[in-house]
Amino acid sequence: MNPLIVVAILVIGIPLLIAGVVVITFFKLWLRAMLSGAKVGFGSLIGMTLRKVNPAVIVDSRIMAVKAGLEVSTNDVETHYLAGGNVVRVVQALIAANKANIDLSFQQATAIDLAGRDVLDAVQTSVRPKVIDCPDPAKGASTVAAVAMDGIQLKAKARVTVRTNIPTLVGGATEETIIARVGEGIVTTIGSAESHKNVLENPDMISKVVLKRGLDAGTAFEILSIDIADVDVGENIGAQLQMKQAEADKQIAQARAEERRAMARAREAEMRAQVVEMRSRVVEAEAEVPRAMADAFRSGNLGVMDYYRMKNVMADTDMRESIADMDKQGEPPRGGQ
Repeated sequence: MNPLIVVAILVIGIPLLIAGVVVITFFKLWLRAMLSGAKVGFGSLIGMTLRKVNPAVIVDSRIMAVKAGLEVSTNDVETHYLAGGNVVRVVQALIAANKANIDLSFQQATAIDLAGRDVLDAVQTSVRPKVIDCPDPAKGASTVAAVAMDGIQLKAKARVTVRTNIPTLVGGATEETIIARVGEGIVTTIGSAESHKNVLENPDMISKVVLKRGLDAGTAFEILSIDIADVDVGENIGAQLQMKQAEADKQIAQARAEERRAMARAREAEMRAQVVEMRSRVVEAEAEVPRAMADAFRSGNLGVMDYYRMKNVMADTDMRESIADMDKQGEPPRGGQ
């Protein structure tokens, strides 16, 4: 075969082959987009493939938008796809917002989606408000406990109806903040009530007070209503506290009494020691008497008759003491005394 013919075949055949592959690959997408009125050129489809963008997702999203009467460019949709957003979800949210007459631009929808929020659920919640249980039973306690001024505990459960606030959805607080603020309002309202009976008679006073506090400020939601689902009487916290205080006072008094008792015992022991010491001094002084008498005999100051008279006095004294002891014990005295 002539080399020129081979070169001509290669020069003409290869581009035709590439074009055929491109047409076969993207023809269905191109035709579907064209028939839907959302035209997408072959060049855009090839560029999407080179940029690792799924052409089918972009085409289907653009078709949904165009059919809903929205003008969303292919470049905007592709940019959001490359940013890691959920293109289909964003377009569905734009369609739902348009049908519900909610002002939501493509830039807002993509920002909400990239912020990690479900933009379609936000639009649906804005159209159809949802109910939030306060507290959330899936995360712990099923009621909010608070104590009234009379010491009685009340356990309340509220249901908060909220609607998504689209303008504050990006950067706004989540449902957890709404639950926390409503719980705080319930505790404050019950705690400021003079009697738990007032709350039981008018549970709507909790709703009124909480709604006046503007708890939805800075959140991604708008509170429509707060309904008290249930109010139960709990424990008598005031009585329990008084009992614990009385028990503590009792223990303190017992400790102080024990301290005084110990001090008294110590003082008694000290006095006994002093008595023993004084007795020892008396004994010591009595031991000096015989020595003094001996010295008196030697010096001639004491005679024998003086000594005997002193002995008689001592004997008489001992007899009188023994008689007095018998009188105290109830025995008859001896010797007719």
